[in-house]
Amino acid sequence: MKGHAKLLVTSALLGLALAWNGGALAMSPAEIDAGVHATLQSFYAQNPGHQELVGKAAAVLVFPHVTKGGVGVGGLHGEGALMVNGKIVKHFEVTGASLGATLGVAEHSEVILFMTKEARDNFERSKGWTIGADAGIAVASKGAAREYDMETLRRPVLSFVLGEQGLMGDLSLEGFKIKPKAS
Repeated sequence: MKGHAKLLVTSALLGLALAWNGGALAMSPAEIDAGVHATLQSFYAQNPGHQELVGKAAAVLVFPHVTKGGVGVGGLHGEGALMVNGKIVKHFEVTGASLGATLGVAEHSEVILFMTKEARDNFERSKGWTIGADAGIAVASKGAAREYDMETLRRPVLSFVLGEQGLMGDLSLEGFKIKPKAS
């Protein structure tokens, strides 16, 4: 195996291990909170309209660091927090596995806006919520800086991917489970 291919496979396996074993690398609530605030500042800097969107949202769920990786079988893990009225009210984690054409390691941040009280309440009542299982979710996975049409902005849940870094496409959380973080 050539050097760069070996490095890619090794990196992918490391990413898979991190994604599957995210609980062992759990961040403290203070670390998550600091990441949430930094991610929101980056989100606002990418598009002046984002701060207004966040202001209109019934709640905002932010995952500062989501790692996805694998070779054939992939895994994903991240920790974040739900904000209501600008205050962090609860911590969450996103996890999952996938089969298929998975090769590589990537990291990104995700900002999920619950634009209605009903959407927020549905999320908070769920025991495990999945992006993409609800037809009312608009996943803007190709960069948070672009402009969105009014039809997209009328959706009850908006999901934005930021800081896509790594060797993998399709970095949204679509299809993965989000649940309250164990204490």
